[in-house]
Amino acid sequence: MGIRDLKGHETVIADTPFGYTMSVIGGKWKLAILYVLADAQTVRFNEMHRQIGTITYKVLSAQLKELEADGLVKRNEYPQIPPKVEYSLTPKAQTLLPVLEQLCEWGAQNR
Repeated sequence: MGIRDLKGHETVIADTPFGYTMSVIGGKWKLAILYVLADAQTVRFNEMHRQIGTITYKVLSAQLKELEADGLVKRNEYPQIPPKVEYSLTPKAQTLLPVLEQLCEWGAQNR
């Protein structure tokens, strides 16, 4: 028995809603970034780096760009010196918050 899509047709995982979701939030750091933004609402780059900890600046920057391209993170750049950039969740990302809360609850129960 193979993987089935929503219409019951056999398919590969990448072509399912699960596959899409994993392509958007999968990876080592994306959920951590979303968690920080959900908690703080608006975060500057260096503050996010401090809160996550062991992520490199390069990887954080790349992950934020991917999340922005997927419509989950909004980047606000202010024209000043030194430059100020803030990140926040988009309305699309807000719909993921119940899922993040359930993951946290699962972790609390199974830790």
